[in-house]
Amino acid sequence: MRIIIGGAGRVGTELARALRAEEMDVVLVDSDSRAVKNAQNLDVLVIHGDLTTRDKLHEAGIGEAEIFVAATNSDERNLLACALAEHAHYQYGGPKAKPLLSISRVRSMNFMQEQKQGHLTGWAKVNHVVNPLDSAIKRLHTGLRSSSIEEVIPFGHDSYIIEFDVTKNADNIVFKTLKEANSSIDGELPLIVGVKRSGEKSVVPDGDFILMPNDKIAVATTGLSTFNRILNIFGHEATDFPIAPKVAIIGANRIGQMIAENWLLNDAKVTVIERDLQTANELSATDIGSHPNLEVIHGDHLDRDILTEVGIPEHHIAIAALESDHDSIAAALLASDMGVNRTGLLLYDADLVKVTQRMGITFAVDRKRVAVDNILAHIHTKAAGAYAVLSNVPNIVGISMKVDVKHKFSNMRISEAGFTDWMRIAFIQRRTVDGNWENLRPAPDKVLLPEDNLIIFTRPDRVAELERKFQV
Repeated sequence: MRIIIGGAGRVGTELARALRAEEMDVVLVDSDSRAVKNAQNLDVLVIHGDLTTRDKLHEAGIGEAEIFVAATNSDERNLLACALAEHAHYQYGGPKAKPLLSISRVRSMNFMQEQKQGHLTGWAKVNHVVNPLDSAIKRLHTGLRSSSIEEVIPFGHDSYIIEFDVTKNADNIVFKTLKEANSSIDGELPLIVGVKRSGEKSVVPDGDFILMPNDKIAVATTGLSTFNRILNIFGHEATDFPIAPKVAIIGANRIGQMIAENWLLNDAKVTVIERDLQTANELSATDIGSHPNLEVIHGDHLDRDILTEVGIPEHHIAIAALESDHDSIAAALLASDMGVNRTGLLLYDADLVKVTQRMGITFAVDRKRVAVDNILAHIHTKAAGAYAVLSNVPNIVGISMKVDVKHKFSNMRISEAGFTDWMRIAFIQRRTVDGNWENLRPAPDKVLLPEDNLIIFTRPDRVAELERKFQV
């Protein structure tokens, strides 16, 4: 399958790398010579040129392409490129050309509204738009539940993958097979879907796998309340999360407002600190500005006297949402220094995520990585909303697949379904008779029913084979 990606920035190159790991035919197009040079180390065709020109699209093979992704930093350029790609696809592909799936990265909320109203498909020929901000905020909210979690990936319906390391204090776990460890703890051992050991390739472990201290692991779980038990099992100290936390948000811009809304919906008491008077007043004038649990403070977020006056040390959480990564880091570190136990960041620069963890920041989200996951979900259309590349356990991906009544394994037990050892079912998501969703642990005797969603983890090079297994 040929996939053309417009834009060789961080999102475009990470997307290209993930798709090549799945053995896709990928073409990368960018007009920036430096970006093109940096992308040369990827095992993809890289073309220097303007993706909004018909000739460059033709050179990239738009007639044979099945998917076009516009991932530049310009919303307008992305939408224009999608419209042009659609027309060029049929011009060069002819009447027998397969339909082109187009995906555009956008930042403007106006364009997101256009998509929700169904307009972008009409005038820009865009099938899907990706704005990862909402997903990133939800991931940040979840990740702040514990100071020991390095990454958390929501998979819908209250199911999560959490990533962290195994400590030497996990006496009942380390130096034992997973089968042995399972019998040595109260309750079932959490389901491990991926392990990365220093100097070795990532694996999806079986019952004979032996865990060691410092292994990076990815664990499947259901419900936020399970996080602390899981962390305790693997040797971490975990404290209970407050029922009604006090949250300080540094910055009243659009991102800060969205973060505030998210926490207010979860019964938090929120203080927003904004240096610019006009921006502070604009937030106060919004629908949430009159919320009884929201206080908007005009003041310098780097002024200790101001922070003391608003009671920063009494807040459970501080989140910096400034336009500059470095400004956000400085604000979060100051809040931490003044006694806030949990600090969070939304970052543009992926390289700073690990750096901030070493600085003592509780949890940071790489916005561009979330964008890549969201785009991959749309590329794998059956997985829309549920596709992720594990962060600390590289070369393991999670993808959602739906059971169809026509599948030969429909109404079969998992043990009889013929699933191979290179795939691991993390969750069975099933709709109940009252219309709600439940998450079931994939025990061998569990029967797979039509319309079940299976969250499956495997290597990227197995994704195509997995999708073929679920073809109808």
